[in-house]
Amino acid sequence: MRTVTMEKQPLRTGVLMPARELALAWGLIMVIAALAWLFTVGQARGTGIGPGTMGMALPLFLVLWLAMTAAMMLPSVAPVAVTWARGIGRQSDGAERAVRTTEFLGGYLLVWTAFGLLAYGGLALTGRLVERDPDAGKWIGAAAFALAGLYQLGPLKYVCLRHCRSPMAQLMRYAGYRAPLRDLRVGLHHGSYCLGCCWALMVVLVPLGVMNVAAMAAIAVVIFLEKLWRRGPQLARVAGVAFLVLAVLAPFQSWLLPGLTPGDMM
Repeated sequence: MRTVTMEKQPLRTGVLMPARELALAWGLIMVIAALAWLFTVGQARGTGIGPGTMGMALPLFLVLWLAMTAAMMLPSVAPVAVTWARGIGRQSDGAERAVRTTEFLGGYLLVWTAFGLLAYGGLALTGRLVERDPDAGKWIGAAAFALAGLYQLGPLKYVCLRHCRSPMAQLMRYAGYRAPLRDLRVGLHHGSYCLGCCWALMVVLVPLGVMNVAAMAAIAVVIFLEKLWRRGPQLARVAGVAFLVLAVLAPFQSWLLPGLTPGDMM
């Protein structure tokens, strides 16, 4: 029988891993996601829902942003993360395994950290606009919903969603990456597609409230189903149409915009 090197086949180790190990890996990811949710909910209680950055400095916002990202994204990226991590474990051990795993996770989080910087700037800008003119909030909210709806229905969404929905094909491609920094490149590459798939869903948190736990949970469910449910692409279209409807209603229904309504007007 021809021997297949693990350097070129990290995918096969993930596919053939024992059911017990697979369950443990998924369980660990769920525990991390649960802890991220607990941290996020605890911070949301003290922050409340309102426009802008709610007084948070950039470092605190980024910490909270990464926790929120882990809570919302980890369950949906688990198939790729588990399979690639298993491939790393079969190819290396000790310090090398730790470095490679850190590179992979660091690449993924680096993409979302960069988006977090953009989110902070956008929230600061919308906060100033709403503070200057409270009526601006309804038009900002309508624009955010419309942008999210149009992107959900556009072609780029489905390019990224197709990537995220077929992790095995992508892992075959990643197997051809060469050192150095191979795992960092894999994390950056997959994180970029994940961002391309989900950024519009995160944008609706601007009108709904970045610290709105109910909205975060609903969007997390949509992200999970889009990527892992067999009818995920159809759900993405339904969500896009729903956002366009909300864009039409937002200027006339202020209750749809808790994230853009000053506290004294709620």
